[in-house]
Amino acid sequence: MEQTHTSHNGSTATPGAQRRVLVVEDDPTIVDAIAARLRAEGFLVQTAQDGPAAVDTAEAWQPDLLILDIMLPGFDGLEVCRRVQAQRPVPVMMLTARDDETDMLVGLGVGADDYMTKPFSMRELAARVHVLLRRVERAALAAATPRSGILRLGELEIDHAQRRVRVRSEDVHLTPTEFDLLVCLANTPRAVLSREQLLAEVWDWADASGTRTVDSHIKALRRKIGAERIRTVHGVGYALETPNP
Repeated sequence: MEQTHTSHNGSTATPGAQRRVLVVEDDPTIVDAIAARLRAEGFLVQTAQDGPAAVDTAEAWQPDLLILDIMLPGFDGLEVCRRVQAQRPVPVMMLTARDDETDMLVGLGVGADDYMTKPFSMRELAARVHVLLRRVERAALAAATPRSGILRLGELEIDHAQRRVRVRSEDVHLTPTEFDLLVCLANTPRAVLSREQLLAEVWDWADASGTRTVDSHIKALRRKIGAERIRTVHGVGYALETPNP
């Protein structure tokens, strides 16, 4: 495990504003590269190389974000995610060496907000970290800002102020990413939004290479709110279905 207390390297962030990122990866080359890039971006970084150390470090250090490899000694990243999320909600970026959709969906199902498949560019990783933290900050601001209005689409209910979703009056737990994705679709119900539109609006990411991220999050969202509520328009994108008037 490694800790750094100074990581400005040109960043204008003050120490109080610096975000803490815990990088959990057992490959020394990869973990060093990620840590170096994030420090250059102005983050405080700690690292862990196995499941138990990751959970202990997360509990003691209270990071703002986890970058978490799935394949780890001790126990895997999915179990790390479960245990850390049980302690406190924290955004999680999953890393996987396998381009396996099952891994991605399971990771999203246990509370990960995003994922990247190795090999990946450090530029994209850093960009996604910034975007994910901005999304969490927006969520916190929205929760702290009193605002009336609950959107009801048949049996689906979206409470913007509390960032809560209910289906048939039952609470549905969504990650910050899933909530923002659902709201984006719900803002124009029945209208088809392309993957590129969703990627730009929800992830602030304009690179079309990330459209598979959209597909995986849509599948995870369908599992939680019902597959029939999100319609696929092949070759185009997705639309949120609503009951007929």
